[in-house]
Amino acid sequence: MFGGGFGIPELLIAAIIALLIFGPGKIPGIGKGLGKAIRNFRSSANGLDGNDTTPKKPKDVKKES
Repeated sequence: MFGGGFGIPELLIAAIIALLIFGPGKIPGIGKGLGKAIRNFRSSANGLDGNDTTPKKPKDVKKES
């Protein structure tokens, strides 16, 4: 049953268990939160989180000689 990954029967069993534990009202909120978490993880793993931590290069300053 769980030997080669998740198939249709395993996903149905997991969905039924989630429905029994959380109830039909909370399932959409859990899915939305899980989707946001995955999206944030992917963007931060790709370096697209908007937080640039690279040091800034100083502007070219003409040296007076």
